[in-house]
Amino acid sequence: MSRYRRWAAGALAVVATAALCASPAAVASTAPSTAASRTSAAVSPVAEPTGPAAHATALVKEMSVAEQASAVVMGHVSGTDPAALRAYMSSGLGGFILMGANIPDSESQLQALTAAMTIDPALPPLIAVDQEGGIVSRLHGDEYAASTTLKRQPVDATSAAFTARGSLVARAGITVNFGTVADFTADSGTFIYGRALGTDPASAADRVSAATTAQEQFVASTLKHFPGHGAAPGDSHSAIPSTSMGLDEWRSTEAVPFAAGVDAGASLLMYGHLAYTAVDALPASLSAKWHEIAREELGFEGVAVTDDLGMLLSSGNPAYADPVANGVAAIAAGNDLVLMIAGSDAQTAGKMAAGIAAAVEAGTLPKERLEEAATRVLTLRTQLSAASARWTLCADCEQAE
Repeated sequence: MSRYRRWAAGALAVVATAALCASPAAVASTAPSTAASRTSAAVSPVAEPTGPAAHATALVKEMSVAEQASAVVMGHVSGTDPAALRAYMSSGLGGFILMGANIPDSESQLQALTAAMTIDPALPPLIAVDQEGGIVSRLHGDEYAASTTLKRQPVDATSAAFTARGSLVARAGITVNFGTVADFTADSGTFIYGRALGTDPASAADRVSAATTAQEQFVASTLKHFPGHGAAPGDSHSAIPSTSMGLDEWRSTEAVPFAAGVDAGASLLMYGHLAYTAVDALPASLSAKWHEIAREELGFEGVAVTDDLGMLLSSGNPAYADPVANGVAAIAAGNDLVLMIAGSDAQTAGKMAAGIAAAVEAGTLPKERLEEAATRVLTLRTQLSAASARWTLCADCEQAE
């Protein structure tokens, strides 16, 4: 029996009583500047690596601290000039996220742009996009069914739509899709409802699993927004939504679609700026506790990535007013890749990398934590290289219904 089926069989049976088991808040709020002291729990033992993991481990050992720090930053600047974006990526950043202002008119132009950002074909950067379809859609030509309708259709419809969507993303030269919303809610008035694939744990889990399996043929797929936006009302782009839901209730509800996606092989897990105050007063993106739960309870072994750290600045909370401190705290908590879009300029990613390296040199961020993060990112980058890629293109998938 798969991990998800074990969760579903046991967890859904106790939904009605789980709320009675919620534990009281036990962790006091901590500013990003002190979050590094909580990192010991986030550094987990790593088995002797083989294949791409062994190659990545060797590469990281040869890198300087500054190079390792650059490797765990996913940058962003506007523009569609391939030469400018190639120059931007030449600093050794681990990845780049394409937003609407980066998307040219034609697929061939986009292919030229993404190709230009690959400095070393043996170790391509992670080129990502938010291609959920429907409400959140960056690429031209995605007319496939999305969450607005898929939540009411058979699961096979999700498989077909995300097979086509995954192929569309891959043909553009994009290797990571931040496209699978594993949150769920039955409340049509909430921020996340229109983007969720289900309205209850089981229906969401089935569709998240289908979307993950479909996309992982072509790109590295991502589950978001862990530990679940559905239980935390509000828009995390401008606030830090919170919930008093405890771990027992979370395990039987919000966790179920994420467990299904992990079981289906999702390559990345995106942490939301969401505070489950009974578990940790910090947002999950800066919480060592939530990273421990994902690794130890859900068995996630891939790349942990933050949601846009610029959203923390937009929350107006003075504890998160320093973007570099947020980046350091995010790596310290257990993220492997930090992402900043809102408020980002040509210098932002470099400053973030420099701040992470400085924290290691100062001893406030354990060097083992940075090495672990860089190794996970480089393992995925190695898997995406032409020599070892397990992902393929599907020329006919654009015709999928």
